[in-house]
Amino acid sequence: MFEILKKKQLNPTVTLMEINAPLVAKKAEPGQFIILRTDKNGERIPLTIADYDREKGSVTIIFQIVGATTEKLNHKNEGDCLCDFVGPLGKPTETEGMKKVAVVGGGVGCAIAYPIAKKLHNLGCEVHTIAGFRTKDLVILEDEFKAVSDKFILTTDDGSAGEKNVVTVPLQRLLEEDKNYDAVITIGPLIMMKFVCKTTKAYEVKTIASMNPIMIDGTGMCGGCRLTVGGKTVFACVDGPDFDGHQIDFDEAMARSTTYKTFERKSYEETCNLFKKEDVQ
Repeated sequence: MFEILKKKQLNPTVTLMEINAPLVAKKAEPGQFIILRTDKNGERIPLTIADYDREKGSVTIIFQIVGATTEKLNHKNEGDCLCDFVGPLGKPTETEGMKKVAVVGGGVGCAIAYPIAKKLHNLGCEVHTIAGFRTKDLVILEDEFKAVSDKFILTTDDGSAGEKNVVTVPLQRLLEEDKNYDAVITIGPLIMMKFVCKTTKAYEVKTIASMNPIMIDGTGMCGGCRLTVGGKTVFACVDGPDFDGHQIDFDEAMARSTTYKTFERKSYEETCNLFKKEDVQ
């Protein structure tokens, strides 16, 4: 069993948990993910590794409450245990040899962007980070990003914090000022990553996008996480999750991401109603 060592609410819909998982922590690298189950009858869900402590033997995950399983997970508290916590899975983000990188995160995707920015910083790379959110109340990891970034730009859609802009506006400004980036790494909503990649393509800057499609087993067997990259079918769980952003068919990925939307909403509502009944009792 995998004990929850720490639980922290980062904003109304996003939670951080530190899990006791020494074998996972021993091998974890930025960009990789785990698959967990809250209980023996629970579904398997993938969550990216947000941080890890090899000495302590812990792995940090950050998740947004969007479905039945994340709702169940959020009802767990410090001292409770998870049934399964498998990983690290996927390929680590390539960071070796990078001298200057722009990291662009959006929403809860910033939880994935942070360990990458941290690793690059620790390797001596010049890191420019752009973090975008809808509003001030949803901002996460601002201080953590500032600590590992040579330049940090915060944007919000409504201007309640940082710049009132989408992330592509300051990104284009950075690219106009200096095109000598080894790479731009982007993690966030599919629509955001699509336009980040469109922006960088005009400047011929290598761009890596971290993909998080529907996933079940995490070993490439189910095919649920398939994507089209460069006209070929790939599987995010074993071939990624990082891919050349200029080669990804984002429109296909966005269409597939809504396949089970109605079912997911129904399951979420049933789970919420169950917890409400338990609270009443």
